Amino acid sequence: MSKNYLIIGASSGIGQALARQLNNGTTQLYLASRSQGEVNGENVHYQEIDVTEDFELDLPEALDGLVYCPGTINLKPFHRLKEEDFLHDFKVNHLGAVKVIQQALKALKKSENASIVLFSTVAVQTGLTFHSSVASAKGAIEGLARALAAELTPSIRVNVVAPSLTDTPLADRLLSSDDKKKANAERHPLKSLGTADDMANAAKFLLTEESRWMTGQVISVDGGMGSLR
Repeated sequence: MSKNYLIIGASSGIGQALARQLNNGTTQLYLASRSQGEVNGENVHYQEIDVTEDFELDLPEALDGLVYCPGTINLKPFHRLKEEDFLHDFKVNHLGAVKVIQQALKALKKSENASIVLFSTVAVQTGLTFHSSVASAKGAIEGLARALAAELTPSIRVNVVAPSLTDTPLADRLLSSDDKKKANAERHPLKSLGTADDMANAAKFLLTEESRWMTGQVISVDGGMGSLR
């Protein structure tokens, strides 16, 4: 049976990797981002939106899954962060997800096994310097996910993927040379960087019936950083 999936932030990085993985001919993909990505086909429906602005999603009658991928990497010492930094990170990471879920809720409730997947960061559960703004915003995502998982059960499952630093366009500034990539890889117990496909694999699992008995969970995909020393 064909599935309908909505991916927000599908023009690059994790969202694009997930769209590629799901674009198997048996799904209808509804992709929304600030620009059109590289995943195409008769079953792919693009819409340009900016999650920090007002928008109205064009959705099918029923949705089987929603994945919200937009994020920020705004790393500064706490004393240099301004209110605008916190507000921007909160709008992109949290309020954008709230607006999308509220618009998609009616369609999600018409599926027999709907799933919402959100993204956090290892920095919420593991204190990392210079992460106070993004960790605050993503911490709100984890709280939102658990509250929604309780409120929407049993018809809709809600789970979170919490990555560490991932080799995507969003992290280009931090991984702009081989030396930077090597240094960041060494910080992880697995001595490597995560890829967009690593995160997309986890999101895809949480979307499908293979994870049908999971809700309210935060799944760490972080090279061991969050739990090993």
